Amino acid sequence: MPKHYRPPGKKKEGNAARYITRSQAVKHLQVTLPVFRRLCILKGIFPREPKKKVKGNHHTYYHTKDILFLKHEPLLEKFRDIRAYDKKVKKALSKKNRDLAERLLTRKPDYTLDMLIRERYPSFIDALRDLDDCLTMIHLFAALPAVEREKIQVKRIHNCRRLSHEWQAYISRTHKLRKTFISVKGIYYQVEVEGQKVTWLTPHALQQVVPEGVDYNIMLTFLEFYETLLAFVNFKLYHSINVKYPPILDPRLEALAADLYALARFIDANSKVPALEPPSVNSSGSEQDKAHQKESKLDESELRLAQLQHQLPSNEPGALMHLIENASGEEEDDEETRECKALFKNTKFFLSREVPRESLLFVIPAFGGVVSWEGEGAPFNESDQTITHQIVDRPTQGRRFLSREYVQPQWVYDSINARIILPVEEYLVGRVPPPHLSPFVDNEAVGYVPAYAETIQRLQAAARKEVLPMPGLGKEDLDDPQNLLAEGIISRTEAIEAAQKKQKMSILEKQYHEELKMELKGVQYSAGSNANKQNSAEDTEAVEESLPEAAVQQVAEDVASMAKVLMPRRKRKLYEAMKIGESRKRSQVDLLKERKKKIEANKSG
Repeated sequence: MPKHYRPPGKKKEGNAARYITRSQAVKHLQVTLPVFRRLCILKGIFPREPKKKVKGNHHTYYHTKDILFLKHEPLLEKFRDIRAYDKKVKKALSKKNRDLAERLLTRKPDYTLDMLIRERYPSFIDALRDLDDCLTMIHLFAALPAVEREKIQVKRIHNCRRLSHEWQAYISRTHKLRKTFISVKGIYYQVEVEGQKVTWLTPHALQQVVPEGVDYNIMLTFLEFYETLLAFVNFKLYHSINVKYPPILDPRLEALAADLYALARFIDANSKVPALEPPSVNSSGSEQDKAHQKESKLDESELRLAQLQHQLPSNEPGALMHLIENASGEEEDDEETRECKALFKNTKFFLSREVPRESLLFVIPAFGGVVSWEGEGAPFNESDQTITHQIVDRPTQGRRFLSREYVQPQWVYDSINARIILPVEEYLVGRVPPPHLSPFVDNEAVGYVPAYAETIQRLQAAARKEVLPMPGLGKEDLDDPQNLLAEGIISRTEAIEAAQKKQKMSILEKQYHEELKMELKGVQYSAGSNANKQNSAEDTEAVEESLPEAAVQQVAEDVASMAKVLMPRRKRKLYEAMKIGESRKRSQVDLLKERKKKIEANKSG
């Protein structure tokens, strides 16, 4: 009898009833494989891995309930209608009836994904949690060229670029940017919106090459869903700061490819519009409310008319402010947002043409700075005497102004990650800048702190007026080693070394206090110092005799091995895996330290 034999008429049970293969699902839904893939992407249905694969390991499995869920999806009927309509158009073209084909194309059925967004994301926080891949995909297609053979249309590229600029303008206006890092792949950004951290990757502003061997149909299906999702998120975020969506931009700035700056000006102007007051109880309240609405509509129409008739000056930041009445102050920001907002508060930047303009136009205003660039539509020119920093990436400059600093673009990103204005001496034009450290790496967890990271920590402590321990001394020198060992912060050998170091420090401190007493009594330093040296030598010898290193290590190893023997099997395996991970981490740290020693030896040699 076969292993999975089931008598005829008996109901399926177990994995055979819970899971269904992809070929069975396609046959059950009566659709083609591309349509099935598209439905699964839009509905958020992914393959599953059952513990027992009934049909074999070479099949892809789905939940049976998910396939039944797809069976009653309205989009499935829409796709069938579109397919039937395409057949009609194809038939008309084959009969050389172009008039009928054009009429059919004008009445082609269409669909929207609005209900899918509300179905998959019941709350706004759910949408923010799933925004990482969405932003990465949209920023990727915003930088790609339009390729007709891969069905990458110009309209999709422009829509992705518009959505990405709207998102960046909101982040820059509300100062929600927290981290940024430049890598070979692109530029990483991390923001915090309503308590949710969102991280995405933006490609470099270079000529992108569309590689072959990539299934762009699947990517375009994901992009179709992500465009709708980001439009919903931008709508919600813009209305949270009293700004209408979609925004209306200055056409001259749009023609000059200054979309981000135009969006920033639009948000600065429209976020000052006060919210409508609630109607009062008396009869005159409704009249006041109507008058207030009429005034707001007049202001809005005046703004639209000024924008469309090219009456807005484009040579000064915040030029729309005179069109709208001043409103009450903004909502109170948290401490981190206030810190980010005040980082570049009194600085004014000018960007040369060789630096990444879009990225710097995004990050500098997000931290309170004012920025301009070289070209038409810029807020101010290079000859402005109030400029404090000019971002350049060329070794030679035609002319220099003595009233400003000429720095490389890395200085901006390192200052943002450090949350302080770093010294510009290391970032001057023509010099090799210090290493660009990633803010996404926890140096304490890794176990290795780079030299420049220690320098930044000193500068941060000086900015906060804190006192750090001297180089070579750590927190374990100040805390009790036994407590640190019990909490699992340090290992047993590190605790022994810390205890020895603490005893030696206490002996030296005692010797120092005795010398001070002898000075107060008037005893000569030479006689007292010899006696103290002898006493300190005897004390150190006593310490070394009381704590022989080999014996202490042997005792620690015996205790550890005994505890390991008494462990259950599962916990012992877990403990061994943890030890293997610690040894790998230690070897990586040792390798980094060896490389650092070689670099320092080469520099000194």
